Amino acid sequence: MKTLCIKTNNQKAIDYLLTNLKKIKLDDVYFSCHKFKVYNNIVIHYKGNNLELFLSTISNILAFLVVDIYEDIITRKVLQTEYFYFDNVERKEVLEKFRNICLSDIENFETKENILFNTFYNFFKYDNKLYLKGFISFRLKKYIEALEKIVDDAVNQYLIEKEYWEFVSLLKLYVNSEDSQTDLVHLIYHNEESVLLDKDKNVIKTDINLLNAKFLSDITFSSSDMVLNTLLNIIPKKIYIHLLDEEADEFITTLELIFGNRISICKDCNICRIYHNFGNKDKSRIEYK
Repeated sequence: MKTLCIKTNNQKAIDYLLTNLKKIKLDDVYFSCHKFKVYNNIVIHYKGNNLELFLSTISNILAFLVVDIYEDIITRKVLQTEYFYFDNVERKEVLEKFRNICLSDIENFETKENILFNTFYNFFKYDNKLYLKGFISFRLKKYIEALEKIVDDAVNQYLIEKEYWEFVSLLKLYVNSEDSQTDLVHLIYHNEESVLLDKDKNVIKTDINLLNAKFLSDITFSSSDMVLNTLLNIIPKKIYIHLLDEEADEFITTLELIFGNRISICKDCNICRIYHNFGNKDKSRIEYK
């Protein structure tokens, strides 16, 4: 027979453990919960012969308990300690990104779950009594290190997005404060490649000297940098984007944010059809008139 005792006064943890212990599909398992002196004690008795399966089952329940109940608390402490210079709003945004990473990245989840499972399992091989709060505080170093890595990734995402929105806001302010140099520009866009046309459908040459690209930052959009710089130099009153792909990508979305209601999206006009017909040819030689 094997008997385990889990001591805790966290009511959420108690309810979680009791609920999941009831779901165990393993014979000869008996459990109870009683308050002795300081702690509530969840006592689990196993009278079967498959001790490895029993310990694995309990360790798995405890691993998910930590993720579901304590992970958010631990992550907040990591943020407060490692990124104390962030204000509450910034920490809240980073925490949200942390949660999104955890939900979307199965590898991160499996890494955390494996660390927790192995830590609990190895403990119960040699000890029968577990103080939950103390165990989480002092025995989960590898797990907390894994959380810290994900927090770092979330912070990097937050900083990149923050720089992006600052960049977009700066360019939007510039566009709205300067006089337009032309009434209309057509932008033909397909597979991250662009062609600019004036109102008479003549090709506008983009500036290939990015040393003169005064309005670009470290945030780049591949070959579209030159197009963005050209648009920022001439600031059209109207930009027709002939979007030949199924969906707008990051560059097109960014143009919409910068130029606002100056942008109109077109997917089916004479220019679109001409490009579709000559899509495999040199775009600079296509006659659009």
